[in-house]
Amino acid sequence: MERDYAFLENLQRGMYFDKKSYSDTELYAFDEVKAYLPEPILPGREEWTACYWYALKILFTNQHVPAKGSGYVSNFVDAAFNENIFLWDTAFMTMFCNLLHPYVPGIRSLDNFYSRQFDDGEIPREMVRDTGKDFLVWVNAYDKPLYSYFHNHYGHRRLKGQAPVPYEEMYKPDMGRVIEKNPYLTLDNLNHPILAMAEWESYCHTKEIDRLKLVLEPLSRYYAALKYHLRHANGLYVTDWASMDNSPRNRYLGLAIDTSCEMVLFARNILDILSELEKHGMIDPDEARKAELREDISILSERINSLMWNNEDGFYYDLTFEGKQTGMKTIAAYWALVSGVADKRQARLLAEWLNDRDTFNRPHRVPVLAANEEGYDPEGGYWKGSVWAPTNTMVVLGLERNGYHDLAREIGLNHLDAVSKVFTQTGTIWENYPADSITSGNSDKRDFVGWSGMGPIMFLMRYGIGLRTDVERNLLIWDISSDLIKEGQVGCRNYWFFGIAADFMADMNGGSLRIDVRTEKAFDLEIRFRGTRRQFRIDGRFNAVIGEEDEQL
Repeated sequence: MERDYAFLENLQRGMYFDKKSYSDTELYAFDEVKAYLPEPILPGREEWTACYWYALKILFTNQHVPAKGSGYVSNFVDAAFNENIFLWDTAFMTMFCNLLHPYVPGIRSLDNFYSRQFDDGEIPREMVRDTGKDFLVWVNAYDKPLYSYFHNHYGHRRLKGQAPVPYEEMYKPDMGRVIEKNPYLTLDNLNHPILAMAEWESYCHTKEIDRLKLVLEPLSRYYAALKYHLRHANGLYVTDWASMDNSPRNRYLGLAIDTSCEMVLFARNILDILSELEKHGMIDPDEARKAELREDISILSERINSLMWNNEDGFYYDLTFEGKQTGMKTIAAYWALVSGVADKRQARLLAEWLNDRDTFNRPHRVPVLAANEEGYDPEGGYWKGSVWAPTNTMVVLGLERNGYHDLAREIGLNHLDAVSKVFTQTGTIWENYPADSITSGNSDKRDFVGWSGMGPIMFLMRYGIGLRTDVERNLLIWDISSDLIKEGQVGCRNYWFFGIAADFMADMNGGSLRIDVRTEKAFDLEIRFRGTRRQFRIDGRFNAVIGEEDEQL
């Protein structure tokens, strides 16, 4: 049977997203707005700041206005991989683009995925950038139960003129239950459900409540579709390669720890969005929907912990369809931290593995495959042991959620420093990096901004400068590193958050910390320094000396 994609042309798409046609602001060139972008101040860390500015310069070349006829509705930042746009790449890119708002499209890049949502809620993970068409390999043109194309055909992107793969050769997961309606997309196209994570992280930095209302329905429908199509009879979630293309884990998949935990996180994020919209009076309370989401979280978390947690090893593993733990340590386990699946003891044990030099604590942290696993590639080998920006971001956010702020900063600064040193060596930013040396290893994609901008942009601001928002307490946290401030001033001009732009400067005055903050809009600031916390109301210009006795000037 030959594939027939004509059915795609007759489908209504994007019915749950209220933005139906293109509208957006003009795109800026880097030189036009450089003076208005966040300007990090870190004397003695010129490698970091040089890499930061280079990342921004490349990012601005990867902005796009949708081509006419594409059906896309907003300007967008591109994953910088090939001629297609990618959902999980874009979702992670929005997290550092939040810092650059409103000068890059950022979170609006996700609009184009919502605009292509199917009537059953499915959203494709990959689409053609210039035409808005589906990436056809990932479409279920056979109208068959869930299957994967990629499983037996890694490297197809490099094979020109490849013949269609017969359905009989496709990988077909054993769902353990009857699913009456076939999906529009293949399993390849339905992995990493992190749209809600990106939307919530964006709100936590921007506080743009109207955005949450716009995306609530598309997200809810997407969640329902994944629950319908990907949930195994035992309650866990299936995957094939889950975008970790050539990982040794793939030969066992399977039921995956990452996609299962991501569905818990998805439910939590929708709960957060519902609560925030209700608090602002933008929707009516929906106790039935919240109760269903809480039940999903409870049941799925129990399944993950009872079936995927290995108490003897202190680690989470993928499962085979026979219910056997694979025993292979990969970065996928750390989705249990950011999703809230791990309890305090489990979080402590996972954190300990991050400090283990035989597995994850390599010169460049954190490899996606433990270094003592069979198949680990010290040169990186793509998903056979490389360090990737999205997985490092997931790890540090998960550590922060569980109270391991010092370890999160240590890993974040290690990644920032490694990426910056390799930039100094090679003059570019790479798609991924080897864990065992501070080099580009066998990575072959240069100027990758792209999600590799996470290190030189977000990690620099979050861990180098120390600035991050706390939306729950409606304040900004400035966590100043004792080690970095010893080398001179630490600060940032034009830092943007909550619709506010402010300048921050700190230096040492004898044994005390001297801070200078300037803003046109008032906000609350919490200073964290050497284990102490001080909270101030900032309105206009604010100076203070923080020592044994705080002195406000």
